[in-house]
Amino acid sequence: MMDLYALIRDIKDFPTEGILFRDITPLLQDPNGLKESIDRIAEVLQDVDFDLIVGPESRGFIFGVPVAYKMNKGFVPVRKPGKLPYEHIAQTYDLEYGTSTIEMHIDAIKKGQKVVIVDDLLATGGTTKAMIDLIEQLGGEIAKIVYLIELEALPGREVLKGYEIASLLKY
Repeated sequence: MMDLYALIRDIKDFPTEGILFRDITPLLQDPNGLKESIDRIAEVLQDVDFDLIVGPESRGFIFGVPVAYKMNKGFVPVRKPGKLPYEHIAQTYDLEYGTSTIEMHIDAIKKGQKVVIVDDLLATGGTTKAMIDLIEQLGGEIAKIVYLIELEALPGREVLKGYEIASLLKY
């Protein structure tokens, strides 16, 4: 099994002083690392009963779409405001400094569909919680949440308590 940790680059003081940013760009540039990460996410989902994968722009697209393809599932994009062409619902959530909003088409999920969320990083859990709120508002059920990286020192797991979470890499 490939060491994916070796493909994550640490960048100090980005985006602000005091932050250690985990940069996935080297992993994305490495064909074997990218393939290994997609294959391992799919492996985590092998025995999960689900209908769709949901992922936020932009890095949730990077990992969610190939996993959906590999597992023969549909993919639902969650976008920033103003990017979806059809009628949509929105959810605003708190960030460390301010708020943000995400949107999803109103017909993206049918009542009772089982959904897996795939994203690159679990930090504070705010974006994922907002996606959960949208999914559940449309009648979807969260089957599992999978991340490439989890920052264990941050409260993401606590914010998402009650949902099944898996992470390939933990810092």
